[in-house]
Amino acid sequence: MPTLRKIVRIDEEKCTGCGLCVPSCAEGAIQIIDGKARLVSEIYCDGLGACLGKCPEEAITIEEREAEEFDEEATEVYLNQMKEKDIPRGCPGSMAMRLSRQSDAAEHVSSDAAPSELANWPVQLKLVSPGAPYFEGADLLLAADCVPFAMGDFHTRFIRGRTLVVGCPKLDNVDYYIEKLTEILKQSSINSLTVVHMEVPCCSGLGYIASKAVAASGKDIPVDDITITIQGEVMANEPVLV
Repeated sequence: MPTLRKIVRIDEEKCTGCGLCVPSCAEGAIQIIDGKARLVSEIYCDGLGACLGKCPEEAITIEEREAEEFDEEATEVYLNQMKEKDIPRGCPGSMAMRLSRQSDAAEHVSSDAAPSELANWPVQLKLVSPGAPYFEGADLLLAADCVPFAMGDFHTRFIRGRTLVVGCPKLDNVDYYIEKLTEILKQSSINSLTVVHMEVPCCSGLGYIASKAVAASGKDIPVDDITITIQGEVMANEPVLV
């Protein structure tokens, strides 16, 4: 039942989504959602304001208003769930951004340096917001973490013209990846999904993640599954059964 108490207030117009406030909240009450810091639930906020001094824009204040009581037991359960799903507790560099490749950027790099084709940030599947604007109408590329290190022409061959997300089905939480990718597919009109993974058996799980996510989204999205050898060559294109 709501009572009059002190609780965090976030000014979304001032917030830049830098994420500095997130790790300062021991209760996990603040998360970056759709590029802005937001209060996940009133019951997770103790109103003590440990996050106040971390905001460079002074977008966070403490106000006194009617709010649900802080629930210490529920907060502990919530934090354990975040830990089990391996959900990141905020990252200053996780703000969603479109990257533009300006011609004058060449002045700042060596003339023989290959230009980057990356058009979005962040790229780690754990960090991206499902509602990020760069997903709308995108040709989505889901790549295993190791692929860019094996392929010398990964940028020009696969990233160019696509929106990139990366992950490791061996080291990360597969169920969480399926849920996250499903939300991306549900919230945006994805034209196609290309999955690129290494030939090692554990890496093929990326295709499984893609197939489960497409099925759960309820959408008819063409999926191309591409296997890369450890020498960096395209080994095979496998149809993904949804």
